[in-house]
Amino acid sequence: MDNNSPGSGGSRGGLGSLFGGAAPEYSNTELAGVPLTGMSPLSPYLNVDPRYLTQDSDEFILPTGANKTRGRFELAFFTIGGCCITGATFGALNGLRMGLAETRDMAWSKPRNVQILNLVTRQGATWANTLGSVALLYSVFGVVIEKARGAEDDLNTVAAGTLTGMLYKSPGGLRGVARGGLAGLAMSGLYALYNNWDHLKGTSPSRF
Repeated sequence: MDNNSPGSGGSRGGLGSLFGGAAPEYSNTELAGVPLTGMSPLSPYLNVDPRYLTQDSDEFILPTGANKTRGRFELAFFTIGGCCITGATFGALNGLRMGLAETRDMAWSKPRNVQILNLVTRQGATWANTLGSVALLYSVFGVVIEKARGAEDDLNTVAAGTLTGMLYKSPGGLRGVARGGLAGLAMSGLYALYNNWDHLKGTSPSRF
């Protein structure tokens, strides 16, 4: 049955007039030429505009006054933990190498296994303590300098690295302080240079 026939339109008009007036009716031919300016097609499954489901930029709900990037205080926990794990792994591998080298003349037995295990645990704990202490000093200096200056930039990184090297090597006297400061300055400077390499080349940094 044709919905556009006068009979069907009259029956709908009668029902519409019964409830307070009939709405105007248009045929498919008449509606085909109407431009849909400023409108996008709706999803056949969701009765919403798809433009609200796709965003060009990431949207985050942040507390009032919070930054979109983590500060040095938040990164301090990751830095210290990562350095401890890295030191323990490197120390364990170094201890295994030393244990195999020192006991190569011994047959595989329980005393040899115990000696290798002792070297692995001792070296792992030593390196984890060393790198963890350096990371702790660097994080503390970084947070203090950031709060004192009220800014977060590469100058904080270089200053924190230099002070960390100076304090860590302070038991060695003035010469040790100078060597530690130079080592910290060099390492933190290289890290800052790596972070700004894309900016120095004039290209935008890639983000993943």
